[in-house]
Amino acid sequence: MTIGTSDAATELAAIRPPATRVPPIDAGEYAARAAKARALCAAVGAGALLVHAGASLRYFTGVPWGATERMVALLLPVAGEPVMICPRFEQGSLEADLQISADLALWDEDEDPVALLAKAAQGMGAIAVDPQLPYAWGAKLARSGATLVDGSGVIDGCRMVKSAAELACLAQAKAMTLEVQARAARILRPGIAASEVIAFIDAAHRAIGGGGSFFCAVQFGHATAFPHGLPGDQRLAENELVLIDTGCRVQGYHSDITRSYAFGQVAQDIRDIWDIEHAAQAAAFAVAGPGVPCEAADAAARAVLSAHGLGPDYALPGLPHRTGHGIGLSIHEPANLVRGDVTPMAVGMCFSNEPMIVVPGRFGVRLEDHFHVTDAGAAWFTQPQPSIDRPFG
Repeated sequence: MTIGTSDAATELAAIRPPATRVPPIDAGEYAARAAKARALCAAVGAGALLVHAGASLRYFTGVPWGATERMVALLLPVAGEPVMICPRFEQGSLEADLQISADLALWDEDEDPVALLAKAAQGMGAIAVDPQLPYAWGAKLARSGATLVDGSGVIDGCRMVKSAAELACLAQAKAMTLEVQARAARILRPGIAASEVIAFIDAAHRAIGGGGSFFCAVQFGHATAFPHGLPGDQRLAENELVLIDTGCRVQGYHSDITRSYAFGQVAQDIRDIWDIEHAAQAAAFAVAGPGVPCEAADAAARAVLSAHGLGPDYALPGLPHRTGHGIGLSIHEPANLVRGDVTPMAVGMCFSNEPMIVVPGRFGVRLEDHFHVTDAGAAWFTQPQPSIDRPFG
């Protein structure tokens, strides 16, 4: 594929959504998630799990609502029917989204939802609390007499290991974004604004069925030295490095792919750093497998950098952040490929692999793909970038 040989209209017209869309998460899977959460609650001595609005609520109920100032939550007892706490005026919307059987505890605007929650939780014992629950609500619940324990282990214990259905959603989202990335490279031209590329990528994600971009960073030249870019717009010049990081969602499951490549001819030291980055990404992938502590992948990537005189640790030139993060219904979720995270990898865990190299004041190279852990080691969702000049083969 040649960079900069097309235009936005041509590329958008050529996009086709996948012929087969992955099916939605079914009732059996929601039931299995609840059963696992109940078992994990019981193991820590909790009688119920309290889940706040956000990705975890979607995981357990199918309700894709973000957090607001109004309490929307799931109370999942170890024994008994789940309870959804929700504003009364949202009942119809809740019932349309809810994918599990649950009792409803509805509150009006002049009522206290924490008091309603406390009443619903009476007799359940200790409550394992979602760490995303606002502190003020948790403190008020504790003052009502409830015993609260940290629910992170319960929620992460469920969400970190993906099912076959979840892996299919993730795979489709990532395939969509990789195609969008390739089409974005084709529309580049001297003078194009980063904002124009961002708008194209959003439109392309919509055209391919990803609902638009969940996020998008387009960086040229010296701006690539900043992991999350710089404020303001940029225009692309000949012979500059391009870094594009973007993603979409399929049924809430994220893609997050970064490509770094040459627009024209770039300096030899940029090419050398690109090669080291490519090797570091490969090294992190090579050590992944069941039972391997997550930090081992980070160590493997940093060892490659150290062998080339980069770093050490977080020193620059080098890798200023973790090598990777978990991904699923949240774009960043446990576990992480970082020193100190000794979580053993397990079959079904999914990670980004992005050991970015930053040369301060000049440029940065980030190659980001994702893998999932298998019985045999690990498998890529998308194949890594093959070269700096032909980023998509």
